[in-house]
Amino acid sequence: MDASFTTSRPATLRDVAALAGVSIATASKALKGGYKVREETRERVERAAAALHFAPNQLATSLQHGRSGTVGLITSDLEGRFSIPVMMGAEDAFGIGEISVFLCDARGDALRERTQIRALLARRVDGFIFVGDSTNPRRSVGQELPVPVVYAYSPSEDPEDISVVSDGRGAGRLVIDHLVESGRRAIAYVAGDPSFTAATERAEGAAEALAAHGLGFVGGAPLYGDWSEAWGRRAAQRILASGERVDAIACGADQLARGVLDALREAGADVPREIAVMGHDDWRHVATQARPTLSTIDMNLQELGRTAAQLLFDAIDGAVQPGTHTIPARVVVRDSTGS
Repeated sequence: MDASFTTSRPATLRDVAALAGVSIATASKALKGGYKVREETRERVERAAAALHFAPNQLATSLQHGRSGTVGLITSDLEGRFSIPVMMGAEDAFGIGEISVFLCDARGDALRERTQIRALLARRVDGFIFVGDSTNPRRSVGQELPVPVVYAYSPSEDPEDISVVSDGRGAGRLVIDHLVESGRRAIAYVAGDPSFTAATERAEGAAEALAAHGLGFVGGAPLYGDWSEAWGRRAAQRILASGERVDAIACGADQLARGVLDALREAGADVPREIAVMGHDDWRHVATQARPTLSTIDMNLQELGRTAAQLLFDAIDGAVQPGTHTIPARVVVRDSTGS
């Protein structure tokens, strides 16, 4: 660590984080205590703070100096099972930085959203996070706002904006890699509504992984429909009726996979011994109550929210990072894939 890292102004938490080589959120956790931080990391942050003459009691003011210490978090779907984990992650990060959050539900109404923006600007918020209700790109609120903006889950159409998204294409690859590693070779794919980028990106990622393994979809292509269990059942029935060999069915959503499991059980197919089934989203009350329990994809939405908050912290501090930032997904293994 270079102790000569100095500045003519009072040191900020951002300076400490930069010198220690960690994020602002990690530096805050390390200095405040009460959070799970590796001892080596905590010591490195404390050394950086000492080198910069940064005291722990500066935490609250270091991010808020000359600011209101508030941000606006506007969602299009306050009841959404995707947007709520994102907001939880963002609020967790804001809590670490001692930032207060004004939460508003725009309900997908552009006029309502503009009204909320004006009201929050009147309260002198330091920035905004817009949380979408799908992965489809949304219209930018523009570059004219006097404070930074971050788009979470639903990216902005403007590449100059800051957006954070889950890696749908990478998640599709993870599904196929897991099934192939489990010994499956004849893999069908049941997708959701193709008007959603979530459906097409996940299926495209699956196709890329199949090609990398020298394989293709059973039936030649994904089966697109809607996001319902009913479509999952019909799609599975169609796959079985085709007479083609199938030893795995990958699905673009957990509710689709639940429908697939119902159809396979009705047909007398043994899951996972004969046919493995994989979902997407890790919708817990669906995945854990399925028979058998459902292997699926966790999109790391809370991490997405924390990253969105971190990017907003950085932008407020003058370090704007435009473009789309992608959060990797992970495989959650349960009984439906057998390994």
